[in-house]
Amino acid sequence: LGPAPSHAPVPAGPQIVLSVYGPDFFGHDVVRGYGAVHVPFVPGRHKRTIAMFVPESTSKLQQLTSWFTGRRPEFTDPKVVAQGEGREVTRVRSQGFVTISFNVM
Repeated sequence: LGPAPSHAPVPAGPQIVLSVYGPDFFGHDVVRGYGAVHVPFVPGRHKRTIAMFVPESTSKLQQLTSWFTGRRPEFTDPKVVAQGEGREVTRVRSQGFVTISFNVM
């Protein structure tokens, strides 16, 4: 057997899902971002930058109400972040980056 063709799927392996929270203007603890990254398989030190995002309300009225009440949209299941399945119908906004380092043995 030769090397696998370039279009062959690469095993994804385990992921780390991040949920970052922090206070808003009124002191409410709200989600600041979600992100996910695959854990590297290769031994050594690895640095990954994760693009973070937050879900957004779909209407201006919902956005205004959530701003006043401090209750912002959140994902209830971390699988949504890890799989990405169904996220294409969810309105999200980019919310910065988190850098993480792995030391794989």
